Amino acid sequence: MSSFNLQNQEKSIDSKIVVALERISEAFRVLLWNESKDSSLSPIQIQILIFILFHSREKCRVSYLAEEFNMTKATISDSVKILLKKNLVKKEEDISDTRSYCIRLTQEGINTATKASSFAQALERPLDKISSEQKEALLNSLLKIIRELHQSGIITIQRMCFTCANYKYYDHQHYCTLLQSGLSDNELRVDCPEHEMAL
Repeated sequence: MSSFNLQNQEKSIDSKIVVALERISEAFRVLLWNESKDSSLSPIQIQILIFILFHSREKCRVSYLAEEFNMTKATISDSVKILLKKNLVKKEEDISDTRSYCIRLTQEGINTATKASSFAQALERPLDKISSEQKEALLNSLLKIIRELHQSGIITIQRMCFTCANYKYYDHQHYCTLLQSGLSDNELRVDCPEHEMAL
C-alpha cells in the first residue's frame, strides 16, 4: 500500500516518515529552483557548480558527475557545455589521459558557486530548535537510511562513514582506522574527502 494513502499513514509510522522526507525534499527542490532562477541556470547546473567548488579535481569529470547525480553522461555533458559557454567552467586536460579532462571553475564560476552554495541555509534554521542529542540521533538515522538506499542501488555514489573501508563499529563505538580514532555521532561524515568504498 502507498505511503501517500492517508488511511495507511494513520496506521504506519514508516509511511509518515516517508511522507515527511518527501516534504523535506520538496523544500530542497523549491530552494534550489529559486536559486537557479536568480542565477539564470538550471538546478543541475547549480548543483554541478557547487559540487566542483567543494570536491577534488579527480571527482570533477563528466563520468563521475553522472554517477554522483544519477544522470546520464549526455545530460551532464549538455549542462557542462552551457556552463562553458557562460564562462563559469573550463576544461583541464588530464596529462595522464589526453582523451579525458577535468572540469574546473573560472573566477566567475567560483563567485557564482560560492553564492549559490548557501541556497539550503533555510533548511538549517529549523535544526536550531532541536537539541544536540536529537540532532545526533537524526543524523545517525538518516545515514542508516542512505546506506540502505545505496546498498539497494537507488543511490549510486556515497562518501559517508558507513560505506567506507576505514569505518568500523564495535563495542557501541564508531571508529575510523584512517584517523585511528573513535568518532562520536556528531563526527560521522556524510561526505568525506578521504572516503574509500568498502568492498
